[in-house]
Amino acid sequence: MSSKEQIQNKVILGERIDAAEALCALESMSVHELGHLANLVRFRKNPEKVATYIIDRNINYTNVCDVYCKFCAFYRTDKHSDAYTLSFTEISQKIEEALELGASRILLQGGHNPKLDIEYYEQMFRHIKDNHRIRNHALGPPEVVNIANVSGISLGETLDRLIESGMDSLPGGGAEILTDATRNRISPRKCSADEWMEVMRECHLRELPTTATMMLGVGESLAERVEHLVRIRDLQDETQGFTSFIAWTFQPGNTALQKQIRETDSWDYLRTLALARIFLDNVQHIQLSYVTQGSEIGQLSLSFGADDFGSTMIEENVVSAAGTDNIVGEEEIRRLITEAGFTPKLRDDSYEAFPPKDTLAKGAPRLPLAVSV
Repeated sequence: MSSKEQIQNKVILGERIDAAEALCALESMSVHELGHLANLVRFRKNPEKVATYIIDRNINYTNVCDVYCKFCAFYRTDKHSDAYTLSFTEISQKIEEALELGASRILLQGGHNPKLDIEYYEQMFRHIKDNHRIRNHALGPPEVVNIANVSGISLGETLDRLIESGMDSLPGGGAEILTDATRNRISPRKCSADEWMEVMRECHLRELPTTATMMLGVGESLAERVEHLVRIRDLQDETQGFTSFIAWTFQPGNTALQKQIRETDSWDYLRTLALARIFLDNVQHIQLSYVTQGSEIGQLSLSFGADDFGSTMIEENVVSAAGTDNIVGEEEIRRLITEAGFTPKLRDDSYEAFPPKDTLAKGAPRLPLAVSV
């Protein structure tokens, strides 16, 4: 078993820690010790005392889903009175509202609607690209697997057609914990850990950038959290396709697990966030989750390895369905970052600087938003 001192020395010297050392750190180091090391790594990778953020809108195009994840309060069956699938006109209205607020990106995600095949997504993406100048950060590995299955086509063909029709990048949603033991317990009908990884690998081979995520606090072991991070780091070594890593905590309200699992506390979140920054030495950016943690822990996260404050999330429906509502606007994000001792910097999807909305006349050219991986 690796000692704390050995691990600390390796991190200070810029050496990579292995899985056994990561587990030892998570089990034996205090939150302050982990935070100190994570802060060292954060400034080693991103030296400026800057915290970035992005303006975007989370558009959930449908809440119909036949996967029935135990941790989800958002989904509805197709017979439910609250079930919906947005029209393209409704999606356009939401995009225009987001553009008026300075958005550079939409996050387009929904349930596993068994009635929507690849042609629906092609039509939707082309509609977006034909009518709006905005990046389409869309779907997630489980949705991609579902589209392939519903359409009866291969994963490769599915991705090729989605990219050709206007998908600019892929969010890391649906990772939860990348071990099948936990996935089979909380979401047995969703794609496996291996399938999630394969979607990401195929995206990276096509030079489609993606993010990586973790939802912690669903009863997983600390060893499973480390295994999750190992899988992310290994694939990043292979492809260099992940632009950032985002961890958040499971919100049990209104879910099938609310009586079985207590909400993860902020100290556990900060410890795991810090370990992610230390361990994922090949991922450039770590994004915090003020949406699940609140503003004050969001500020504190900037001293525990995070360099990105995340999104204004002009609209958010999934976490709020579980009873958590911490969304704040751009002005408040800038204030929170400044009060934490950092300089706020508006970015685009590629982590490049993006001009504030008051410098953009409607219809005026925006900065190039291409992402290289």
